[in-house]
Amino acid sequence: MNVLSDHFAEFREGFLNTVELTALSALLALVLGILIAAFRVSPVPALRVFGTTWVTLLRNTPLVLLFLAVTLGLPALGLKGWDSFWLAVLALGCYTSAFICEAIRSGINTVPMGQAEAARSIGMTFNQTLGQVVLPQALRTAIPPIGSLMIALAKNTAIASGFNVMDLSALQKQLNADEGYDIYVIFFWIALCYLIVTFAISGLFRLLENRMAVAR
Repeated sequence: MNVLSDHFAEFREGFLNTVELTALSALLALVLGILIAAFRVSPVPALRVFGTTWVTLLRNTPLVLLFLAVTLGLPALGLKGWDSFWLAVLALGCYTSAFICEAIRSGINTVPMGQAEAARSIGMTFNQTLGQVVLPQALRTAIPPIGSLMIALAKNTAIASGFNVMDLSALQKQLNADEGYDIYVIFFWIALCYLIVTFAISGLFRLLENRMAVAR
């Protein structure tokens, strides 16, 4: 009895749900990460405090606890009716954004101070200097660690299976409950699906790194 052929539709659904969850969470994490990194280097003290608090809290909060806070806390605050999938996107995106923020901030610190000073000397605002001068150079340095964070994000999606999201990990638990299937065969196919996702992310970021590399 071949578990893949017998449950191909379930495998396809779990794989596509994992890919979608990873992609949407990554998009949210990138947007928030860049925004919070801008806050952390902002000349406005309140924004710097907010950015520091965001990073400190999320980096030191276990992801499972964050899932619990989102799935139980938001309904308690009156924000009911959210699908469990979108709650998982919110939890994963916010959690990963703290790490992306620090990767980008590290990249910003590698940009020579003279670059920003030169931009300000010709009348560019802070937002213009950051967006047009500093960030494009910082991203060259930040791309490799961000790629590693995206791979970690793809693997972290497995936690969503414990919160009513039908992904690959949820499929594995479902198939384990069925009689007649070798558990090692199930783990093999699930692991292969995760490898496809992580190899695709690795290849994408390697391509980005090569395209953004400074010509020598």
